[in-house]
Amino acid sequence: MTLYDRFGRPVTNLRISLTQECNFHCFFCHREGQRFNSFHEMTPEEIERIVRIASRLGIRKVKLTGGEPTIREDIIEIVGRIKPYVIDLSMTTNGSRLKELAKPLAKAGLDRVNVSLHSLKKDVYRKITGVDMLETVLGGIEEAVKYLSPVKLNMTVMRGLNEGEIWDMVEFAAKTGTILQLIELEAPREVEETAFFRKYFYPLKPVERELEKRAVDVRERRMHRRKKYFVPTEYGTAEVEVVRAMHNTIFCANCTRLRVTSNGKFKTCLLRNNDLIDFLSAIRGGASDEGIVDIFREAILMREPYWK
Repeated sequence: MTLYDRFGRPVTNLRISLTQECNFHCFFCHREGQRFNSFHEMTPEEIERIVRIASRLGIRKVKLTGGEPTIREDIIEIVGRIKPYVIDLSMTTNGSRLKELAKPLAKAGLDRVNVSLHSLKKDVYRKITGVDMLETVLGGIEEAVKYLSPVKLNMTVMRGLNEGEIWDMVEFAAKTGTILQLIELEAPREVEETAFFRKYFYPLKPVERELEKRAVDVRERRMHRRKKYFVPTEYGTAEVEVVRAMHNTIFCANCTRLRVTSNGKFKTCLLRNNDLIDFLSAIRGGASDEGIVDIFREAILMREPYWK
């Protein structure tokens, strides 16, 4: 059984925030749309239960996020618990603990990983993340490539900071055997006119046109109808994706994910702030699986494209 929202979009992906805590201080972090501080995190058993129920509803792909998911001491247990219910289990991480965790995460059942890598320059990396850990993260990426496939690099491109590194990052992806995702700075409508957004937003449409010129092959991903560009470099062919979520009606029309906050609420959209539906209280109050399914249905019916 697959559930559809009012706009005919199937929900096949669950994006679960495991914690709001993080050992980095990225100044632009959107906190997965969780605009409140909460340290009441779901337990591994509760995470397993929501994934098990989701799998009954046709939701068989899960991405673990944060905060930084790898700072949870029970991250290996969480991965092991939920893997039996999904066909694709991935994680977004800053990479700070991948050197030690890539192998055990893979053994527990993690299939692939996205590593945030916004710069290859130490000073720029420190300015963006607030920490001096570039070498640690690069070592983690090297280790992840051995055990997880694919390894994707998430580069949020920002004006005045790292837009000049795009082609260096394309070469780095080819050299390391990773996939590069170039990401536009995302923000809700009310932030678009702020000095912060105007200062750092860098439109990727021109970059996408240049990628199209250079690419030896272009394919389209099913999710969000995103294009994949295969770009030749001196290190081989780099695989590059562009995530243009701002004012992108195609992006929203093809969204298949439902978000879960770290404190047990369904969230229908990264950019909305009035779309939270609590399920953890029901779980802790003794609700049956069917009761949780009803909450799932309610959340999915609330889904609405942000950009129309």
